[in-house]
Amino acid sequence: MTIRVIIVDDQNMVRAGFAALLAAQSDIDVVGEAPNGKAAVDVSRNTHPDVVLMDVRMPEMDGLTAARALLDPPPGVVHVPKVLMLTTFDVDDYVYEALRAGASGFLLKDAPPADLISAVRVVAAGDALLAPSVTRRLITDFAKQRPRTDQSLRLNGLTQRETEVLVLIARGLSNQEIAERLVLAEQTVKTHIGKVLSKLDLRDRAQAVIFAYESGLITPGEQ
Repeated sequence: MTIRVIIVDDQNMVRAGFAALLAAQSDIDVVGEAPNGKAAVDVSRNTHPDVVLMDVRMPEMDGLTAARALLDPPPGVVHVPKVLMLTTFDVDDYVYEALRAGASGFLLKDAPPADLISAVRVVAAGDALLAPSVTRRLITDFAKQRPRTDQSLRLNGLTQRETEVLVLIARGLSNQEIAERLVLAEQTVKTHIGKVLSKLDLRDRAQAVIFAYESGLITPGEQ
């Protein structure tokens, strides 16, 4: 299945470069571009992309505001894309807030081209949070700075195994790494993750990581 993507950035050269790179992939179709968040919302509503590559800092409407508009649409708007935030900063308050709002992950603009292509595929599949060390550091840093919300009671609905899986997700492990750690089949891990997301009413792994920190299940700095 072809992945439909729109690219949102206020720099023309950045948009053109990303578009050329992604359009060269047989399974990715660039269906639109936008120079700011306001235009991005309009383009997304018209083109129904699977993934929106969203710059964080832009004029008129920043990426965070646009991500919120796309991920929590008004009544009557059915299509909700996955949002992948793009940033030049490895630690950025806007990115953390975007993850809390439901963005599926983020990527540094200077990441290797292969990482960008892989990120689009991963986010489109919806089965993994981009979890390089910088992602874990960002979430940990900002979890330290914010009071925890009263989410702990929601953990009571999880089985012991599901709780173990959530802890490992929050530590940035992939499905394969979780399977190896718990001596389970990878498909079994995927089943557990699906149950965790369903029981906690979470959109994806990105929100699961945020929840694990904010509920106190994981303490910032734990390995």
